[in-house]
Amino acid sequence: MKSDVIHVLSSGAGVADAIKQTEAVAAFKSLSKKDSIHLLILTEEMMGMMQALTGEREADFWIEDENGCFKLHLCVETSMNAEMREKLLSASTTGTNAAAKGVIGKIRDIFERIAEPTDANLPGGFSAGWNFSESGQTVNIWSLSTYKANAPEDAKEEWDELEKSVIANIADEIAIGIAGCKVEMIVYKKI
Repeated sequence: MKSDVIHVLSSGAGVADAIKQTEAVAAFKSLSKKDSIHLLILTEEMMGMMQALTGEREADFWIEDENGCFKLHLCVETSMNAEMREKLLSASTTGTNAAAKGVIGKIRDIFERIAEPTDANLPGGFSAGWNFSESGQTVNIWSLSTYKANAPEDAKEEWDELEKSVIANIADEIAIGIAGCKVEMIVYKKI
């Protein structure tokens, strides 16, 4: 099953519709109250990340379900580049993205950086989540489970953030990938 595709903007337009769509999917699938709340929380986290993206962004949101495995998709077309990002960050007194705090902030930062048409540096130890090859082919996918498995042991601050993160504790997996001129985040939840 695939839900309707909801068009959302970083300005907040469409966010309420995405949440209503999630409620409709939970009702259609007769999910328990707890499972419905989990899907809603994951949707709200994704929509919060969308609204925090730099500049005017548009994305499509939808949910797929196959045998109780729900996939929440957020797909953004690329528009910002590394030069634009550097100009924006140079206005900051620290020169860094102050919004990239906590796990969802860092995941949003990764998502935004790979949405840039040119290479950009990844934030801190979160680069440990990249899968660089699959069956001999180069693949550009960041994965929360790969990050958990490969994060350096001295990344205590990041582990503390990960343990406190709502999205990291509810989602079974978070993947961010590049397909042509689109960047897609998929949050997986097995119910």
